[in-house]
Amino acid sequence: MESIVFDEVEEFQTEDVMSYNHAKITYRLAKNLSRYDQQYDILPELEFELSHGRAKPDLAICKIGKIDWLRDVIRPIQPPLLAIEILSPRQALSDLTDKALDIYFPSGTTVVWIIIPHFKQVTVMMPDGQRTVTSGKLLDENTGVELDLESIFG
Repeated sequence: MESIVFDEVEEFQTEDVMSYNHAKITYRLAKNLSRYDQQYDILPELEFELSHGRAKPDLAICKIGKIDWLRDVIRPIQPPLLAIEILSPRQALSDLTDKALDIYFPSGTTVVWIIIPHFKQVTVMMPDGQRTVTSGKLLDENTGVELDLESIFG
């Protein structure tokens, strides 16, 4: 009997599971953060080809890039300044924390906000630690981007 040899390992990814709450939060984030449109590119659901792997944050805040309508960029290689991830209903929290630790931070992203809809909270991850915010305003000191949690969860 021949043995089977596998050349590739297929990763199971749960981030594609979308829900009503996830979509609503994504919309509210983009709407809330649109006031920074002249200062940053606010990019929902764009996949990045980073130095430590591919990542597709629910929303990325990036330096303003030049639009070339004839030659679009499929996967930018410049890491987001701030990546925002929303925990999906069937997703493990470790999927998002691992992405921050293994892909975003080694590639140059300095802050990742993980939104946990069930608990109406945002965990702010940085390479040197984390904190959780459940009310009020959240301010990213590197970019000056501020988010009122009431506008997301209210």
